[in-house]
Amino acid sequence: MKSQGSPLDRPLKGVIGDRTAAVFEKAFGYSTAGDLLRHYPRRYILRGELTDIQELKEGDEATVVADIKKVNVRRASGRVILEVIITDGVAEMSLTFFNQAWREKQLKVGMRGMFAGKVGVFNNKRQLSHPDYEILPEGGDEEEATAAFAGKALPVYPATSKLPSWKIAQSIEVALHSIEEIVDPIPADVLEKFRYPPLLEAFHSIHQPSTREEAEIARERLTFDEALLLQLLLAQRKAELRSLPTVARPVRVGGLVTEFEARLPFTYTEGQKEVSAEIESDMNKTHPMHRLLQGEVGSGKTVIALRAMLATVDTGGQAALLAPTEVLAMQHFSTINRILGPLAAAGTLGGSENGTRVALLTGSMSAATKREVLAEISSGSAGIVIGTHALLSEGVDFNDLGLVVVDEQHRFGVEQRDSLRAKAKPNQPPHLLVMTATPIPRTVAMTVFGDLDVSTLRQLPSGRPLITSHLIPSLDKPRFLDRAWERIREEVAKGHQAYIVAPRISVSEVEEGSSVITSRDREVAAAMGVLLDEPADPKTMAAVEELAPALAMGALKGLRVAPLHGRQSSELKEETMRAFSEGKIDVLVSTTVIEVGVDVPNASVMVIMNADRFGVSQLHQLRGRVGRGKVAGLCLFVTEAPEGSAAIERLTAVAGTLDGFELSRIDLEQRSEGDILGKAQSGTQSHLRLLRVLRDEPLIIEARGVATRMIEEDPLLKNSPDLAVEIAALRAEEAASFLDKG
Repeated sequence: MKSQGSPLDRPLKGVIGDRTAAVFEKAFGYSTAGDLLRHYPRRYILRGELTDIQELKEGDEATVVADIKKVNVRRASGRVILEVIITDGVAEMSLTFFNQAWREKQLKVGMRGMFAGKVGVFNNKRQLSHPDYEILPEGGDEEEATAAFAGKALPVYPATSKLPSWKIAQSIEVALHSIEEIVDPIPADVLEKFRYPPLLEAFHSIHQPSTREEAEIARERLTFDEALLLQLLLAQRKAELRSLPTVARPVRVGGLVTEFEARLPFTYTEGQKEVSAEIESDMNKTHPMHRLLQGEVGSGKTVIALRAMLATVDTGGQAALLAPTEVLAMQHFSTINRILGPLAAAGTLGGSENGTRVALLTGSMSAATKREVLAEISSGSAGIVIGTHALLSEGVDFNDLGLVVVDEQHRFGVEQRDSLRAKAKPNQPPHLLVMTATPIPRTVAMTVFGDLDVSTLRQLPSGRPLITSHLIPSLDKPRFLDRAWERIREEVAKGHQAYIVAPRISVSEVEEGSSVITSRDREVAAAMGVLLDEPADPKTMAAVEELAPALAMGALKGLRVAPLHGRQSSELKEETMRAFSEGKIDVLVSTTVIEVGVDVPNASVMVIMNADRFGVSQLHQLRGRVGRGKVAGLCLFVTEAPEGSAAIERLTAVAGTLDGFELSRIDLEQRSEGDILGKAQSGTQSHLRLLRVLRDEPLIIEARGVATRMIEEDPLLKNSPDLAVEIAALRAEEAASFLDKG
């Protein structure tokens, strides 16, 4: 953390020179001394400790500590080749230099050094071509050598080809020596409570530790800084929201909620009753509700949200439901109209006198239809408005927006939900309910959604059938895939329906919204220790537009097969989903647009092609589309991933349990912190260099307690001006991110 005018704000070029600073800017985006000092070591090597060469893989950007075993100079094709064999005592690798025979004088048998470069393979042997290197000094005076080198922890940094680890270490050493004093923003009583070193000492200790224990204490202190900053931001935001006045939206006796609950063909689970009571209590207050509702697939979140929306309508307000996809928005529109019946048909023949109207707004609607819907929204005749990102657009004006419901919160950022809330009357913010069917471990909820109160639905409605999952290794056992198509035919013969999910729309085109990983992305990710999946060859990945007709004419001939994907018109998607819901389509071949919210109780089997291309939570969500009626569900994960791979481990984990909370932890353990925090807290990603949400749970809990106490005692952090500057910078970064996206 830095204070205004802090030495940490000094331009990097003024600290380490223009040329080196330019390399850091290009490689990592660093521009200040503080940026550089927060480029923390990935690990440490003790002097005398060797790197395990056997673990290195082709393409790794590696720093190797090893002994020189052999040096050889030879000529080939008119070039002089210097080959150096290094070893860690177990495995060997070669260093190759072309037309640089003079290096033979620097690299002698018996020396120990640090060698860095990209690992290649030649003649089935690992090698580094033209590596950077630093020879480690030998003894001399034994006492001096022990003090300077023996047992000293050498930092190994996330590096690139142009910035090997020791060059980064040299630059950081220059930066450290340029700073004599830093104002520590962490209050003295907090440092004393946790026995943390001062900030400048922590920087020295993490980059130039005398022992590993010293480095670990420094790392914990700097990780705590990150956790505290994030928790202060969330606690301050929560306090600000609670200080805002708004209109209470209590449940009216004998009103819409009463009629709605009388129509329900089932009774609430105990969990639904508890969560409904929490939401009702929140909405009875004159400051806005800010609540996260999480629950297992099929736990009944939509009914709970609908109850809150009807309570809002009963007070003369409107409720908006924001969905991430058109298919999900249309499904919500259809489901809510079906559940409400006459209550959704106010002003029409057969409609209830106490009823309202439900409107749908999506981006692909015709201009004429959109004008009609916008008029219903602005007049207030539509009490419940369901839509996609189109709801965030200019020209969407509510008469009295009293409640915002955001479905699948992980698809939206803070700024998106805030932009919809801004459509309420001035100085009258709406209540906010965000939902996710991706269960969230406690610490993640505390870190990502710390400005929200959390309600959890774990209990599934009684009588819900089980879903069985199996892996199909199609590459090794193609007959297993044939059997999958047979299972679909058997289910359809029983009067049931099936989903087939493919990862792409078309083989020839990149699916809209799919990520294209550039070489720059890959280099920076590798440098920061984040692994990016290699993109599969499109020719080997199933695509809806090719798969649907192929199956209709082949393995599923005679069945009613239809495609569904995001590039289809709104009318065609709606028509297809309606036909599938009514049983007029046997097999729906779709992309992940059916991942959430789609509810067809008659669907009993799902086949997911290239299942290894999906994440744990996404597979769990997809699987939740079957087994929603009275018939047990079957989900088949088709994969060409090799036996023993991480992908197979992931699929095996999903197939082995239906517990979404267990799967969410597995999922998060496999993802980078940016994936976890990036969309929800757009401004935090660049601030989190050390914090790992799952690993650092105890520390986050401590930081949460400190932050809560500080904001309760000093909401604007007037007594901690340096922390206030940091929070302001973080808010500004979030705002800039929002403007960039806009």
